[in-house]
Amino acid sequence: MHFAVLIPARMASQRLPGKPLVALLGKPLILYVCEQARDSGATQVLVATDDQRIYDACAAAGFRAELTSTEHASGTDRIAEVVTKLGWDDAEIVVNLQCDEPLMPAANIQQVAQLLDAREDAQLATLCTPIHELEDYLNPNVVKLVPDQTGNALYFSRAPIPWNREGATAGLASQQHWQGSLRHIGMYAYRARALRQLAAAPPCEAEQLEKLEQLRALWLGMKIAVDVARETPGPSVDTPEDLKRVARLLQI
Repeated sequence: MHFAVLIPARMASQRLPGKPLVALLGKPLILYVCEQARDSGATQVLVATDDQRIYDACAAAGFRAELTSTEHASGTDRIAEVVTKLGWDDAEIVVNLQCDEPLMPAANIQQVAQLLDAREDAQLATLCTPIHELEDYLNPNVVKLVPDQTGNALYFSRAPIPWNREGATAGLASQQHWQGSLRHIGMYAYRARALRQLAAAPPCEAEQLEKLEQLRALWLGMKIAVDVARETPGPSVDTPEDLKRVARLLQI
């Protein structure tokens, strides 16, 4: 199976300025992500960036990068520009791997590509893990999903879903049944045609409310195949505190 991994990267992170190039145990953060992508067996690994400094750092480490527009609103738009610029075939499988995921297992990157390859009826694929703590179930920064019986996503939300009706008028305090709920892992495999279609479409209302771009794909009628990840990913890096936490995990 052939698949490419595209890693969108920009310097303008609010919580951790210059995030892709921030030093993690003496090495730029983005290079850890590139190495995980390389180890997944991807045919190609490319970094899509709007910053020459990121381009140069990747090139110096032997990873390919492509410069993109500075006007993109999302990483999806950024990688769609690269796919279009390089003229990739509509059927090409493209994995969108975030630049702040140094502990994303290579096995999961390969898994999401294989899932889409096996599901000819789907336009996207993604992964999830079981939620083990009530705190995560109630946390709006933990995105939840509900699949159907055939392994397609029905909906994604920052709210606790499924929502237990019993006692629901009491609000979040009533939601104590989290067993069986699923946490979404923010990594996607797309067919290149679907990626271009998604980037060309305007945001839908649910997407704008939830701030979840995958809801645009569902609104467009795309099927998103879902599977439980083979390995539980480590934490992403969004803040200086996250950076210290990941550094400690890498030293174990």
